This record gives sequence, structure tokens and C-alpha cells, in this order.
Amino acid sequence: MKKFLLLIGFFITLGFYSVFGQELPYQPGEHFKFKIHYGIFNAGYATLDLKEGKFKGKKLLHAIGKGWTTGISRWIMKVNDNYESYFDYNNKPQRFIRKIDEGGYTKDVEMHFDHSKKKVLVIDNKKKKTNYHKIHENIHDMVSVFYYLRNYDIAGMKAGDEIQVDLFFDNEIYPFKLKMLGKETIRTKFGKMRTVKFRPLVMSGRIFKEDESLTVWISDDANKIPVLIQAKLMVGSLKASLIEYKGVSHPLALKK
Repeated sequence: MKKFLLLIGFFITLGFYSVFGQELPYQPGEHFKFKIHYGIFNAGYATLDLKEGKFKGKKLLHAIGKGWTTGISRWIMKVNDNYESYFDYNNKPQRFIRKIDEGGYTKDVEMHFDHSKKKVLVIDNKKKKTNYHKIHENIHDMVSVFYYLRNYDIAGMKAGDEIQVDLFFDNEIYPFKLKMLGKETIRTKFGKMRTVKFRPLVMSGRIFKEDESLTVWISDDANKIPVLIQAKLMVGSLKASLIEYKGVSHPLALKK
């Protein structure tokens, strides 16, 4: 559950126009809610909201992702996770907040990005420590990367093609890839929807390996929002399904 909620935070972790005049696939006021279920059992929920925000006097976008267990799952392991990212209209992260409590395992970390000096200040509020790390130009936190991927042009992609991006997380830079598996129409709460199917590639040593346990279905429209995430377990599987949305920039790819 802990690993899955972390992945939920990453993927769900979202009109306005960018500085280049290009319409963005998201806008302040967006709201998404996902139901996390194990078989017929409700395991928890996750939400993602996008607002306007400021950091160091600069007007930014502010994404807030939350995840929590409910019902029986909460008795097994109580989870309350909060992820926030402040990023500019070029998808460059400026500030990241991670406050989590997963069965007693807690973290309270904040990151401030300085892209001009290619460094990030990491503030560990729990341990009362601060340190700097070097970063490169195209780096993301685990929430801002979702908006970067929503801006990514996948129109020319075909099955087998990959998207690569680097994340800064837990004081390290993590190379990350998504492999396109193809297109698929799936059933959702809102009706049949056209989607693009992706699978993460995780790095083991210096080699990317396919993580067959996790699959993500993204709406095949201008919004590019995750409508279904599935993680296979040793017994059964966990799923996160989109159950609520509002404030999207474009109509969803529903089939009539």
C-alpha cells in the first residue's frame, strides 16, 4: 500500500497560456478524485487540486495531492500523505512539500529549487537539517513531473516508444521512463473512454527494466489525465480509478 500510494502521488500527483502562447492542458480550478480499491474492497482515496499560488513573490501554479486509507485498510495501516508542488508556466518546479504519515513512518520535507544556480535546498523539518544538492536544467519533483508529462506531445508516439525524464527525490536524481504500450478503450464511471496505455521502466543499476506490475491509462485527449492505475500484487491487485473531476480544460475522450 505504501509503495502504491507513493506512485499515486507521482502520477496524480495535475485555459491558461504559457509564456510561449501555447495553450496548456490544465488550468487553476482543476480537481480530480481517485478511489483506490483492492478487489471489491475500498482501500482509500487520492485527490489532486490545481490552484494559483506564489513563492518568493513569483506567480506560480500550486498543485496539492493527498492520499489516505479508509475502512479496513486504515485499521491495517493508517496513511495520510500530502504532496505539494509550486511550479512555473514552463513546468519548472520552484518549491516542493512532502508531509506523510504511513503507518507511523513520517516525513516532513521541503525543497526549494534554484534553476539559475542548478541547485536545490532540501529542508528536513523532522530532523531539523538542511543541505544543498546539485541538479541539472531539466529536473522535476514527483508532482511537477505529472504536468510536464501532460504537456508532452504524444501524438506521434507508437507502441514501444519511451519518454524519459529525471526526478529529484529523497536527495537523489532518479532517471525515469514511461513506455507506451498502445491505445485502448476502457470502461470508466463516466462511460467508455479512449485511453493511451503506459508502463513505467525502473532503473536497476544502470539498466532500465520494465515494471510489469504497474500500468497507467491516460485519457486520449488534450487533457491527458490518468483515469486508471493498476498495480499487480502477489495476491490480487490494487487499482486507482478516477471517480470525480471538474475544471478540466477540454472534454474527456468519451465514446458515444
